Amino acid sequence: MSTNLLANLWNDADASLMSEPELLQYRSNLLGSDMRVTNYGGGNTSAKLQMNDPLTGQTTSVLWVKGSGGDIGSMGLEGFSTLYMDKLNQLLPLYRGVEFEDEMVAYLPHCTFNLNSRAASIDTPLHAYLPYLHVDHLHPDAVIAIAASKNSQQLTKEIFNGEIGWLPWRRPGFQLGMDLHKIATENPHLKGVVLESHGLFTWANDNKECYLNSLNIINKAQSWLEQKSAGKATFGGERFTSLSEDKRRQVVARLMPLIRGKTSKKQRQIGHFNACDEVLQFVNSMDLDRLAKLGTSCPDHFLRTKIRPFVVAYDPQKDNLDEVIKSLDKSLADYRDDYAGYYQRCKHDNSPAMRDPNPVIYLIPGVGMLSFAKDKATARIAGEFYVNAINVMRGADSVSEYVGLPEQEAFDIEYWLLEEAKLQRMPKPKSLAGHIALVTGGAGGIGLATAKRLATEGANIVLMDIDEEALTVAKNELSNEFGKDCAASIKMDVTQEEDVVQAVKHCALAFGGLDIVVSNAGIASSAPLEETSLELWNKNQSILSTGYFLVAREAFSLLKQQNMGGNMVFIASKNGLVASANASAYCVAKAAEIQLSRCVALEGAPLGIRSNVVNPDAVLRGSKIWTGKWKEERASAYQLSTDDLEEHYRQRSMLKLNVLPEDIAEAIYFFASAASAKSTGNILNVDAGHAPSFTR
Repeated sequence: MSTNLLANLWNDADASLMSEPELLQYRSNLLGSDMRVTNYGGGNTSAKLQMNDPLTGQTTSVLWVKGSGGDIGSMGLEGFSTLYMDKLNQLLPLYRGVEFEDEMVAYLPHCTFNLNSRAASIDTPLHAYLPYLHVDHLHPDAVIAIAASKNSQQLTKEIFNGEIGWLPWRRPGFQLGMDLHKIATENPHLKGVVLESHGLFTWANDNKECYLNSLNIINKAQSWLEQKSAGKATFGGERFTSLSEDKRRQVVARLMPLIRGKTSKKQRQIGHFNACDEVLQFVNSMDLDRLAKLGTSCPDHFLRTKIRPFVVAYDPQKDNLDEVIKSLDKSLADYRDDYAGYYQRCKHDNSPAMRDPNPVIYLIPGVGMLSFAKDKATARIAGEFYVNAINVMRGADSVSEYVGLPEQEAFDIEYWLLEEAKLQRMPKPKSLAGHIALVTGGAGGIGLATAKRLATEGANIVLMDIDEEALTVAKNELSNEFGKDCAASIKMDVTQEEDVVQAVKHCALAFGGLDIVVSNAGIASSAPLEETSLELWNKNQSILSTGYFLVAREAFSLLKQQNMGGNMVFIASKNGLVASANASAYCVAKAAEIQLSRCVALEGAPLGIRSNVVNPDAVLRGSKIWTGKWKEERASAYQLSTDDLEEHYRQRSMLKLNVLPEDIAEAIYFFASAASAKSTGNILNVDAGHAPSFTR
């Protein structure tokens, strides 16, 4: 028995406690929990439920259907649009034919039930006019493999013995809703329909029955595919062998920043790397080039991935990476020219302007798949969609011949005016959207506050710290607050050169490159000059001077390769400007940081790389350096108890204010953002006013 079949996850005890809308959500979430059923944001589910009209109090039939932009795997009840069925039926005589499809969408808001603000999707008619109470529209890999086969109608009959119908390709909309109504009404024995090159519709008059029907149909398709493809070479057999994991990571760490730099002129790109088994099997295969050129079939696939991917001309056995890099400009230009040709061939008089012609998906033999998009989640999801496309191509080509969607049909979906309107409604990007920030000492008070401030503005964060346990806590805190795609982390000791080298490479592996470097790792020490040991002196220099140099050197090299400019922010101290008694090792190391920043500013200016300094003072709350001996030593120097130290610093300041980690983070954000675009080589003191520290 196949181990790839979908399991029945329905729990009668849980379901018995749910209302009808909650049962619809339950069914939806169960189906969407497996990417073999439908990927993120793909497919939709519905139920026609009896509800009390809020105006008349009378019972009326209401269509609950996944709203525009929702995801059935994670949505709650607020993700469903609700529409009066009697008003939806009143739209039927208003329909003027396929050439007037788009005007029907404007009528949907007039059918809204209970002032629901969730916008109805273009798939609403596909559910509304099916004569069943419960409907699932899914994009299962196994079924799309059949739908995208050359003889998909014949295969549908063979596999499902007449219990599932078949409809030719048609773009989603009112006419497809009419087609579904007709086939279901004229063939009451059908349990669903395969849509050519698109997906699956299933239905029933009971919630659980609809769920089980969907599972059974998908499992039947999966079993049939496995039986028919047994013993056959997948994708024409293996052409290349996968490289070791370490070697794959090396290749990706070199390629991603270069690709990102060359494709971010229209929109800053964030990257994602995927080397799952399905991807490696495909990129290593004999049929890679042939199938990649055919493009994807399901509309959800190519809306996320573009009509076809970019195949990187890398030979893992020859390791010709240098040649690939040398030819990258031309190869990308050829891809853009090809995309522009596709646009010119297919555009209509009212088509939106051509969008970014750069690839989304990059396939690398022996290595895996890269995906680039406006943010990490979009890049990751695009990669997941292409894995679905790979599964479809594998299934279709093993039992028939895979057929991509015709070019004009693909264009009409990609540049659909309704899709363009949806894009135009997207919120304005935040100030650091598409930026990648490295934060050393990221698990400490200033480091974590900085990470949160930058993440609030849309940046992706790579946290680095020597304290692995605290690093895990900080990373989880960021992920919980800003989403799982926001942050990555890596343990790093800034005094160890190889640690720093690998940590900076991790920025490329995690997000595709680097834009903002916040050097914040620190210690503090206090001792009279004659009691300052060479060990203590060297420790300060090693962390605060040499460590900052190593991070700056490696990050500068990456920024230079990427060729997108960048920002470095050095977190020094007012002690770098004003000496303190009993802290010579610390003061000298902090002064070195300031001078290093100025050197970086000089070398970086021609490359658009800015470098500035933030000087904190007396940031006690949340700061690791104030939790140990340093706090005791500074209190002793002022003949105070440790409990009185924070108040001492507040009273010492000109503004009589405490300085908090969030205050330092705000200054760092200023230097990292376009607000300081014309500032480099500068120092910003955040000390509540300390006259001896005035820069001059």
